[in-house]
Amino acid sequence: MTAVPRLRQVPPGRAGTLWLRHRLAVARRGCGVLRRKLTMLTEERERLRRRYETTAAEWARADRVACGWLRRAAVLDGADVVGPAGAGGPMTVVPRWTALMGVRYAAPPGIEPPHPPAGWHAPGGSATSQAALTYRAAAEAAARHAASSSALSTVDEEVSAVRQRVRMLEQHWIPRLEDALVVARQQMDEQEAADGARRRARDGRQA
Repeated sequence: MTAVPRLRQVPPGRAGTLWLRHRLAVARRGCGVLRRKLTMLTEERERLRRRYETTAAEWARADRVACGWLRRAAVLDGADVVGPAGAGGPMTVVPRWTALMGVRYAAPPGIEPPHPPAGWHAPGGSATSQAALTYRAAAEAAARHAASSSALSTVDEEVSAVRQRVRMLEQHWIPRLEDALVVARQQMDEQEAADGARRRARDGRQA
């Protein structure tokens, strides 16, 4: 939990009033900035949540299709053919990033398909080839979902942190400054009244 800052020794008199007014203005401006940040990040979190749900469904669907083609290929072309069909090279996932209000998080990744060696041909028939293609699609869907999950987690954590800072300012720091400013003004008024009374008494003695 974010600690509430403590007021240091407030300067006496008018200087203390000006000191508190300045810090109160800074705190209110900062709270306004954080509120705008919170609004934008909350909206982005909802967008990322929808994308997370979409990529999860796409991954699940692609995985079901790939599993179906794998079973079909095993029946039609033989299980001993299915394994070597995936030896055409690795798929490359290139992380990408974006940022909003100073928060950096994962964007949809770049995906480079496998580059089989020259002269390489996938074994098996059309079912095995289709199984390889659908598993590649499932792997791409998994990579997109992983990026969506990471982005949602990052932004969700930042929303919680910003909300906590706003709460700290609104419920603790700003009220503390406001109360201190009221006290400082009262003390200044009392001091000015006392000074005025002393001047009047001195003037009365001199008359």
